[in-house]
Amino acid sequence: MSAELDSILEDFSFLDDWEDRYRYVIELGKALPDLPEDEKIEANKVHGCASQVWLVMENEAGDDPVMHLRGDSDAFIVRGLVAIVLAVYSGHKASEIAKTDAIDILRRIGLVENLSAQRANGLNAMVTRIREMAALLLAGHSS
Repeated sequence: MSAELDSILEDFSFLDDWEDRYRYVIELGKALPDLPEDEKIEANKVHGCASQVWLVMENEAGDDPVMHLRGDSDAFIVRGLVAIVLAVYSGHKASEIAKTDAIDILRRIGLVENLSAQRANGLNAMVTRIREMAALLLAGHSS
């Protein structure tokens, strides 16, 4: 896990009620750097989210490339979820990403069960897309 994710998980452990956690997720979203407008294109859009979400993935070279991810959303709470998902995955090797379930990590801190069905579906769509991209990168290097 990244130091950034460790910090987020530790902060969550100090927040007792969902209202405080919700505010914290919004703060994470406000701190997330904006994607440039020219990257908010259809190819980067995550479908299955109620809000608009964009993910940009850049990969280093190699058989098991490190993936660097950036993202954005038009809704603060969703931007916060994007920030958490990026903390889970960005900067890790494709093989680690392909086998890491961010939903499980977020479930352990009580985040998933407090999301609306639409937001939970959107979160699943983000995680699925990132893990599928990692698997495709790995498959491309094994052929």
